[in-house]
Amino acid sequence: MLTIKNLEFSYSRSGKLIQDFSMQLNRGVVCGLLGRNGAGKSTLIYLICGLLKPKSGTITMDGCVPFDRQIEFLEDIFLVPEEFSLPSIALDDYIKINAPFYPHFDREAMHRYLEIFELTPDLNLGALSMGQKKKAFISFAMACNTSLLILDEPTNGLDITAKRNFRRAVAQCMSDEKSILISTHQVYDIDKVLDHVLITDRNGVLLNASMAEVMSRYRFNFTTDRERAEKALVSLPVPGGYNIAEYLDSPANETEVNLETLFEMSQLPGFNFNIPNPNL
Repeated sequence: MLTIKNLEFSYSRSGKLIQDFSMQLNRGVVCGLLGRNGAGKSTLIYLICGLLKPKSGTITMDGCVPFDRQIEFLEDIFLVPEEFSLPSIALDDYIKINAPFYPHFDREAMHRYLEIFELTPDLNLGALSMGQKKKAFISFAMACNTSLLILDEPTNGLDITAKRNFRRAVAQCMSDEKSILISTHQVYDIDKVLDHVLITDRNGVLLNASMAEVMSRYRFNFTTDRERAEKALVSLPVPGGYNIAEYLDSPANETEVNLETLFEMSQLPGFNFNIPNPNL
């Protein structure tokens, strides 16, 4: 659905923020976009949405070039940025004004998402807290039923219950015909809903794999054994011991992916996901 080839971008002549970046995103996946601060995640999102123009390279989504701002592209992509503002009007009026731009908008689905977030349709957007505005805006975004929904730090400002409800809403929103790209630092808020992970830096993609592929290559554990931690591919000190990643030694020993540990492993010099597992 989304193809990026040899993308380069910079805000000035002082240096390239994104360099020789290539990736593909298929339909039917919830993909986590991870990277260090300053790695260009938000810039990449703006490029995908057509809000910035690449210096070189190409971006296409279903045959459309984002920066051309074609109608068929604009009505099939939705971005919820990390920071946004909403007008001080009733939610119903907001829907009447904005929903016509999205031909697949589903009001009944929006009511379901609002219910998941413990909100009612008779909201006045101007009277909401920032967390409530975020929940209402995400509900509207999901109800637009675009092929690509991009969420930038969607759980910032949400309390524990709202974060759990966010994961429920994502699960209900998904289908084989759409994809959700979630850029976040809050890996523990989204790890249970992801089926794909994309880790980037300024020079390109460090890891682009399904969660199933990651589980088939590495196992993630907690250990109090310092010697085992020192032999692991990566170990992160945590209260009482270490979170570690090791090569999987048997399909029977598969574990859930620890995204924080996986991210730290991707930052190691020479990391290459395509190196064969020596144990299998």
